[in-house]
Amino acid sequence: MPTGIGRLNFDWGLSNMDRVRIGIVGLGNMGRHHAGYLHRGTVKRAELRAVCTTAPQKVEAFQPVKSFSDPEELLRSGEIDAVIIATPHYQHTSLGISALKAGLHVMVEKPISAHKADAERLIACSREHPGQVFAGMFQLRCEPRYLKLRHLIENGDLGTLERINWIITDWYRTEAYYASGGWRATWKGEGGGVLLNQCLHQLDVLQWMCGMPARVRSFAKLGRYHDIEVEDSVTAYFELPNGADGVFVSSTGEAPGSNRLELAGTRGKAVLENDRLRFVRNQECMREFSRRSASGFLKPEVWNCEIPLGDGPESPHALLMQNFVNAVLDGESLIAPGAEGLNSVELANAMLYSGLVDRTIELPLDGAAYEAKLQRLIADSKFEKKVVENAAEDFAQSFNR
Repeated sequence: MPTGIGRLNFDWGLSNMDRVRIGIVGLGNMGRHHAGYLHRGTVKRAELRAVCTTAPQKVEAFQPVKSFSDPEELLRSGEIDAVIIATPHYQHTSLGISALKAGLHVMVEKPISAHKADAERLIACSREHPGQVFAGMFQLRCEPRYLKLRHLIENGDLGTLERINWIITDWYRTEAYYASGGWRATWKGEGGGVLLNQCLHQLDVLQWMCGMPARVRSFAKLGRYHDIEVEDSVTAYFELPNGADGVFVSSTGEAPGSNRLELAGTRGKAVLENDRLRFVRNQECMREFSRRSASGFLKPEVWNCEIPLGDGPESPHALLMQNFVNAVLDGESLIAPGAEGLNSVELANAMLYSGLVDRTIELPLDGAAYEAKLQRLIADSKFEKKVVENAAEDFAQSFNR
């Protein structure tokens, strides 16, 4: 996978621009975050040129920029070369397609779409426009902890991967969070809960490091901790094609919560927790040791290593946007190509679908079947969303989506 070094393979050659004029559709929590670092000039050779929002007062902090209330008008305005789509999930597909057809380079916030079938539509459109850069905002790929774990796997230091455990339950959210927007935590507005919103980055990193599972069996509980209609508690079991086992646990209702990732291979075990990466390395492959040992209770000798993480980027989002701008201007390889955003959407959909239909789901997921299930959930919903005035503004101050 690319890490930002290299060149894109565009037949049309490199851009003759010297700057990229960027627009943002959506000035919610994430949209404002992107606007902030672009406005401060953190991303070189990028200019925040225009924004689209239904709340004009949000634009004041980023003057001088042009403001639009209609996203299609912004996309067709000629004012921008590229766009960041930071709207509620269902709009990512339609706006992404419109932007590509308008000749723009596109960065889509996670998830690239609310469900697999829509993601495939967006990706198909991007392939019809190979001269435009299409990227996904998966900034965890820039963080040293995950880069070093991926290095351990790719270099064979862990041997053959045998087991994956990720407990990521430190996504605690209050009722005020869910009351901050009418689209949040509804089938119609968001298409899912903790899997599609909070955990997309972890699911992206999981498949980026370990590959896509072959099958998934999960237990997803809807509104276990909150007055919402989507999942806020999930325990999923999955298997990789090589037979390795995995468990993924997440919740937005558990406090204080945990974030522990454990990868076990034939040559050792890596544990990432509390900003520490520990590697216990077997001096010998555990399978080979088992076959040759004359004792029933011996284990391979181990080396205990603490892998230094160093300082990560001050703003991973800005680093990913710098890579995007470099791709537009110089042909630099993307860290997170938009088409790869399909995998995290598919994993989230499969885990939720398994819980909804109470059975194991084989991958690749039947995107049409899941889309039909989602449409039935929307049609059958009688849930009345409670929205609290000013809750969104109060929450936005923390930025922690």
